[in-house]
Amino acid sequence: MNMLEFQQKEVFMEKNYEIIKQCLLFEGIDDNEMKTLFKCLNAFSRFYQKNESVFSVGDRILAVGIVLSGSVHVLQEDYWGNRTILAHVMPGDMFGEAFSCAEIEYLPVSVIAAESTEILLIDYKKIIATCSSVCVFHISLIKNMMKLLAEKNIMLTQKMEIITHRTTRERLLSYLSAQAIKAGTNCFTIPFNRQELADYLSVERSAMSTELSRMQNEGLIKTNRSLFELLL
Repeated sequence: MNMLEFQQKEVFMEKNYEIIKQCLLFEGIDDNEMKTLFKCLNAFSRFYQKNESVFSVGDRILAVGIVLSGSVHVLQEDYWGNRTILAHVMPGDMFGEAFSCAEIEYLPVSVIAAESTEILLIDYKKIIATCSSVCVFHISLIKNMMKLLAEKNIMLTQKMEIITHRTTRERLLSYLSAQAIKAGTNCFTIPFNRQELADYLSVERSAMSTELSRMQNEGLIKTNRSLFELLL
């Protein structure tokens, strides 16, 4: 690494340090090790415009992404173009780890920037394989990666619990209840607009909008765009 590259990485680390430290992948790694870590991982960042593809269906990916700013949607589309939002990834969160770990030849989902977004990309093999310097933080990285994979499995299980409800109302109530519990309050903002929420719940937007109006008229909720309040 030449002096210019080193200085650029130093600036990058300073600018994004607080967000990077939020990622579970770096849990338990102290500040001094972080600088060495990024030299070892050879991580780099890239900007994406809204609706630009980060990963596309059919890709073979060997990298994981960490959102530094903005957000991304993990999407699945059927033959007719109907899409389902599998996950919404916010700053400090990671995506792509399961597919990179499995080394699958054909990516079954797409990752799309939901807004103007900066993403940190890291070669998965550099995370799980010790380098020639035998950096001690690699043990922490491997342990944290296992924890991340387990948490993603739990998250997908929770989504399955939501969409296994038969009616649109039941899916809405299950999702909104989970969001209220996560926020620790009955008044919260969700990360989706109406179409995205319908895609996430795998329901028709018009039917969902009708059901939200009914729930509001019945005094179950108050809502304004992405802001919701659950009423007793």
